Amino acid sequence: MDLLRNRRKQAASITEPSLLGTSLPSLASPVSPPEIWEEVDISSTDYARRRSELIQMMVDLRSMGADALIDLPSVVVIGGQSAGKSSLVEAVSGINVPRDSGTCTRCPMECTMSSHASSWSCAITLRIGFDRNGLDLQKPTNVPFGQTITDKSEFEVWLRRAQAAILNPDIPSSTFHTKTIEELRNMKNTLKFSRNVVCVSIEDPDATDLSFYDLPGLIQNEEAEIVALVKNLVEHYTKKENTIILTTIPMSGVLTKPDTLGAGAINQRRKWVEIIEGRSEDHTLRHGFYCVRLPDDAERAQRLSRAESQRRAAEYFNTTSPWKDVTDRHRFGIPGFVSDVSRLLIRLIEETLPCLRDDVDKLLAKCIKDLDELPPPLANDPQIEVLGRVNAFCDVFKRFVNGSHEDKCLAQRNRTLYAIFKRDIRGTAPDFRPFNQPEHYVPLDDTEGNMTLSERDPGVKVVGINDIRKVIQDAIGWELPNNVPYQAKVNLIAQFTKLWVAPSERCLVGINDVLDEVINTLISTHFGRFKVLEDYFGKLIRIQVDICKARAQIAVKTALDLETTPHYTQNTHYLQTLRDKWLSHYKTVRSRRSQYKARVQNIREEVGGPIPARPETPKSPEVRPNFDDACREWGREGSSPIVSQTSAFAYAIPSESKSGKTKPRINSTLMAETPEDKALRALAEAGYANLRVSDLARLLPPDSFEEELIVMADVRAYYHVAYKRIVDHIPFTIEHALHHALAGQLSQSLLTSLLTDIASAPNFSERMSELVSEDASIAQKRIMLSTRKQRLFDIRRRLVTFTDST
Repeated sequence: MDLLRNRRKQAASITEPSLLGTSLPSLASPVSPPEIWEEVDISSTDYARRRSELIQMMVDLRSMGADALIDLPSVVVIGGQSAGKSSLVEAVSGINVPRDSGTCTRCPMECTMSSHASSWSCAITLRIGFDRNGLDLQKPTNVPFGQTITDKSEFEVWLRRAQAAILNPDIPSSTFHTKTIEELRNMKNTLKFSRNVVCVSIEDPDATDLSFYDLPGLIQNEEAEIVALVKNLVEHYTKKENTIILTTIPMSGVLTKPDTLGAGAINQRRKWVEIIEGRSEDHTLRHGFYCVRLPDDAERAQRLSRAESQRRAAEYFNTTSPWKDVTDRHRFGIPGFVSDVSRLLIRLIEETLPCLRDDVDKLLAKCIKDLDELPPPLANDPQIEVLGRVNAFCDVFKRFVNGSHEDKCLAQRNRTLYAIFKRDIRGTAPDFRPFNQPEHYVPLDDTEGNMTLSERDPGVKVVGINDIRKVIQDAIGWELPNNVPYQAKVNLIAQFTKLWVAPSERCLVGINDVLDEVINTLISTHFGRFKVLEDYFGKLIRIQVDICKARAQIAVKTALDLETTPHYTQNTHYLQTLRDKWLSHYKTVRSRRSQYKARVQNIREEVGGPIPARPETPKSPEVRPNFDDACREWGREGSSPIVSQTSAFAYAIPSESKSGKTKPRINSTLMAETPEDKALRALAEAGYANLRVSDLARLLPPDSFEEELIVMADVRAYYHVAYKRIVDHIPFTIEHALHHALAGQLSQSLLTSLLTDIASAPNFSERMSELVSEDASIAQKRIMLSTRKQRLFDIRRRLVTFTDST
């Protein structure tokens, strides 16, 4: 049946003489006649037994709370006030419901009828599945209400009592067992409506096996909040796809009370005949309409039997026009309607059983997965659990610090920060240019011409030869002539060492940020399961972190202070070597100042293309002589050196030779033999061996700025020695004063605090238990999932048991 497989809602409409429809309206589709039912002998033993078992299974599943988890097939009766809904319920069930003025259904009633009995009886149960705010409870409870009723005349008062118990959830339900109708009418209920259910189980040999919900009637003349509450309650049941909806409609509107149509209402009568026969294009339901005549007030007062009431209805439909002329007599009266709805419900249950089992299996698998993802309940003694987590935290952090943990984030991120620190310190190198107008010359970043600084500290100022002379003059005290004041060098050294404070502080801030991230992650990992424990040790750990941060800051400052005074190194050989190189370099630069001019014009335009890449000297011995000869030839003919604005390198830019051929671009610093090489070879041949290019600067004529060049060289050499020292000293200082100090003291400080705060207190065991008390949300979620898991197991067992039995 495609209707059921597609999980489409079913609907029935009833009239008084009621019209009952059992399909959803489908105004967009062509009109089709009501669905033709297969003939089934519903009185046969096998069918009756299976029908009873299926309905009972649905009742059992709902009592387990399955309808809150899966879409159980059900029948619901809805309708507006005074639409004949109560009369229909009475006619179907054979019981009397409260009908006096001002009384209406205030909560759902689940009515289950079974014909497997020798006499009439009724049991009432309260199914509490929602709290007073209408929210789902983890597990519904089923509360038997009173004793089994065997006298039909007592049912109405017991139904009133049950509904009152539902509407007053704060009062024990047994309190209402002895309430009279008058007392119930006069009492003020706590709730106006409730989603909890009064379950009525009727054993009646004259009934047809069926189960349905009687829902509160839709109201209008009430507060907006109450109207919305009732609407939401009804929608809770009717929005489910496996729901058969029975809509009661008076025939003065659409179809209950057919006897309200006078003999002269010919058009209206014709209209209702078309609707009942399924020929109306404007009123189409999947399972068509049913028309029933229900007892009026006078007949109800006579307490007519079910058989007599149905006889009078049949006589009315068989003798009254136009109903007597309708061919399908099955559409009139309660018996045909009840048998059809019962058959429809059974078919719906049978066809949805596989889907119900699949849905339960999926929900159960997800529930088990969610439960497995939660941390297991605490198994260890609280003291062991606390100490174990503290030791694990300290051990993992120590391995992070040592770089032996599989997660290398602390070491790797810190190395990156230290590399940035090194770059920043390198950027504080003195910018000495030994010229009168230093800004017109390129920076001299090293003695080999290999390095050009890409980023210079903004605090570094260009210092020329006259600036150095002024520094010397400002430092002169009572020195004898030809003695440069040492204070001049101290003042120049201070210009770059003071710039080391900011990079060091930036580095420490970055290191602290990394440490905070690592510490927070480890705290969450090792203590996060227990909120109290996480708060307690998180606070203690962060206190120790802050202490070590403060000490590291002091240690970094101390390390920087060491570079302020005295200016000292035992690496004298390296210092002297650098000093000689820089002095030679400065002298050479001054003698070739034209090569170090900063050219303003665009070099790319001057050379007609990109600056040539530095050529590599051929490694093959047999090729090298030819390469050297070519370099010398090109160096003599028409080469015009041009110096980059940011580099001290001279490039030989080719020009056309006499033959008209273009000479290749070469780097003049890579020529096979420079004039300096020739000079050193000549001096070696004259007996002056082991000389270097830097020694040739001594042969230059005396410079009027000799003292200034020496000061430049001394300071520049000392910077490099101190730079090499500080870029290692600061990282070592931070690592030892911060990370290693923290890792070394953390375990002892945490355990000391634990013993001081807790162990000495009289309630030590209780306090330790409190530390590892599980977060309330986790515990609640575990209970909820465990309860749901058991519910799903019970539901699955009930479904499987039925399947196996059939």
